[in-house]
Amino acid sequence: MIGELSNWILSIAGIICLSVVLELILPEGQLNRYIRGVFSFIVVLVILLPIPKLLNKNFNISNILDESGIEADQDYIYQLNLNKISVVKEQLEKAIYNNGYQNVEVYINCDIFDNAMQFKSITVDLTSLVITENAEHKDITKIKKDITNIIVNYVDIDKEAILYDG
Repeated sequence: MIGELSNWILSIAGIICLSVVLELILPEGQLNRYIRGVFSFIVVLVILLPIPKLLNKNFNISNILDESGIEADQDYIYQLNLNKISVVKEQLEKAIYNNGYQNVEVYINCDIFDNAMQFKSITVDLTSLVITENAEHKDITKIKKDITNIIVNYVDIDKEAILYDG
């Protein structure tokens, strides 16, 4: 695919260079206008020639990018995933707080350098848990079940990957 694309670009550049040389050589007059018209038609044909090939094939831009050696910047992915983790942590802690459980800390474990960040586990620290009047006074297993349901609603993670401290 890259070879075809580079051949096409080279043919366009070649035909343009040839037209410049032809323009310099041809004398002024009626013949010059006809030759320029024919040459313009040839330039349009060279530019449009690969379009039927592209329409017949499954054109995928990732094929071009994969062969060219372009890869993602690891520093950018790291910073982007770090920001995602921070936002998810804030949303989870806010949702848990809104359900009547204060002072709950959430820790997220994932591969921060992976392009498609996946959550490996989430640890919930309940050592400083305070139950507000918004929540019913329940035993710890029911509280853990409520918090697990909150986390599963926000994050794509298995219930078994949610761990508790405290």
